[in-house]
Amino acid sequence: MSFIAPSNGELTFTANIEDGFVQMVVFDQLKRDICSEIKTGVAEINRLYIKKDKKSIGINQKTGGGFLYTIKLKEEQKINILFATAKGKKHKMNLVWHFKPDIIIQTEEKIIDKRFDDFAPTFSIVVKDKANRKPVLATITIDGSRQVNGTYRASELYFNIERKCKLNIKTDIEGYFFTDTIFSATSFDNQEVVIYLNRIESGHSISIEDIEFKPGTSIITESSIPKLKRLRDFLLLNSHLKIEIQGHVDARGDNSNAGQKISEARAKRVKKYLVENGINKDRLTTKGYGNMNPIFPDPKFSYEEQANRRVEILVL
Repeated sequence: MSFIAPSNGELTFTANIEDGFVQMVVFDQLKRDICSEIKTGVAEINRLYIKKDKKSIGINQKTGGGFLYTIKLKEEQKINILFATAKGKKHKMNLVWHFKPDIIIQTEEKIIDKRFDDFAPTFSIVVKDKANRKPVLATITIDGSRQVNGTYRASELYFNIERKCKLNIKTDIEGYFFTDTIFSATSFDNQEVVIYLNRIESGHSISIEDIEFKPGTSIITESSIPKLKRLRDFLLLNSHLKIEIQGHVDARGDNSNAGQKISEARAKRVKKYLVENGINKDRLTTKGYGNMNPIFPDPKFSYEEQANRRVEILVL
């Protein structure tokens, strides 16, 4: 088997047979003739699994049990994979590939200046990478005032605000977690909103606020639909992303069977919504945590209880 990377990225695959065992050797191809490279001993081994104990092997982000760590490839880099089973037997092997292209982060500056009065106070929005504080060219959607409503592609925006308003600012860019910001703007003072975006990285998670359920059930409230749509759009924008949807409940004491089941059902209900609205189910897994990981272990206010009843997504 051969694979040529269409771009810089990360390769995973799974190979399995119904019975017996399967082995593999992954070679980096140096020139054009891999057979002669192997025969002369110059071919470089990239991954190797030669134990005779697994029916399913491959390379994956989660290693162990016949799976080795992923392969990072450069554009047009070619690898060859040799599979072997028990001598003298014929096996039908199922092979599933997945290639995840590297995301190109657009850390560049683009300024849009919509000010019409040089002497009036300025309202500005600045988008930056949280890790390096560099400007990020993002899609910024503003709602709340006819004067500034719209969708802009920029790292910095400048406006004059003629009257007091509450602005809903949504920021999106491939390769970063989305943000939603509500800001009360006035016409009397200079104001600046700095939005720091977190890059998407495997093992990182975020809490999806405003996804609420009817008490004691997994029924999603109507007010939660806009945030579910935001999550769906985020997954459409980052089309190669796989996530785990995690459900949490607010309860006192040890984790109960009922609380565990509700948290699992809530995570599955979010997955159901996403699948029904265009997201491939193979990109989504679910897990319920009951009340094992509360944000507020001893909540005293309703907003703390609500924070414990939450949905989080974990990047796989």
